[in-house]
Amino acid sequence: MLQKNIENQQCADDAENVNHLYEGIPPVVKKLAASCAEHGCFDHLGATPIPTYEKVVQIINQARRVLFPGYFSSTSINPANLEYCLGQETTELFENLAAQIVLAIQHDCFQARQTCTRCKGQGYRKARDFIETLPRISEMLADDIQAALDGDPAAKGPDEVIFSYPGLRAITIYRMAHELHKLAVPVLPRIMTEYAHSVTGIDIHPGAAIGKSFFIDHGTGVVIGETTIIGNRVRIYQGVTLGALSLPRDAGARYRNVKRHPTIEDDVIVYANTTILGGETLIGARAVIGGNIWMTESVPTDTKVILKKPELLYSGSKGK
Repeated sequence: MLQKNIENQQCADDAENVNHLYEGIPPVVKKLAASCAEHGCFDHLGATPIPTYEKVVQIINQARRVLFPGYFSSTSINPANLEYCLGQETTELFENLAAQIVLAIQHDCFQARQTCTRCKGQGYRKARDFIETLPRISEMLADDIQAALDGDPAAKGPDEVIFSYPGLRAITIYRMAHELHKLAVPVLPRIMTEYAHSVTGIDIHPGAAIGKSFFIDHGTGVVIGETTIIGNRVRIYQGVTLGALSLPRDAGARYRNVKRHPTIEDDVIVYANTTILGGETLIGARAVIGGNIWMTESVPTDTKVILKKPELLYSGSKGK
């Protein structure tokens, strides 16, 4: 009994000590609030509209249900109810996307103190224009899936590619974001591709121009910059970077509308962990670029680029 009383007192003392720790939080909160006024921290306070990250992710998932009917839906879809289900899903997609585009446009207007640009009508028109691109996106994704099936012996069928290939997921989101980027929708395209980056490890800027039948094998660590141009039937592997050369500190303003990333022509293959840099760098059609290569110069058509075999050094009791 004595032992139990001692244990109960210890628990009470421990709980009291924990309660005291909460007293340290209000002073920290006061400092955080004060720092915004004193140092101009990045915040979003007040009534200025802004898109919602979670809503944008929901839009991505909803668009995938439209583009791949029956794969990501919670209800069974068959030929008899296909048009009804697509109609309902597409209408909801239009409304949800329009609401977020309106918020994005309003945010830019508020930030720049612009005169009214009729944000609601503009946002709904851009959403409608995006919806009209869905059949074209669907056709391009069908080619991308076929490219995966043609290029990867491990692919057992389209179901496996659609459900599990990170490359296709990143390309799907990129193709949606690219259409919104072309419609000059603020911020949403970048949120979409950075979400894809976070879940796949593949970073494709929505401004990049990518042709048909694009296949990213494995994919982790792939980076494709904003002004990259990629032709048709191109295949790249994990760790490939299509990037810009080193830029000065004020590059954000000086190089914003300048081509900084390479051009990859039709039927090129770029193997793992290769880096290709520069806006004037052009990889000619049907070139094959081996792995672990650093390139800042153009390559003619029908050229194979590989590293000279390195010399391996062995050490240890049986090494030479």
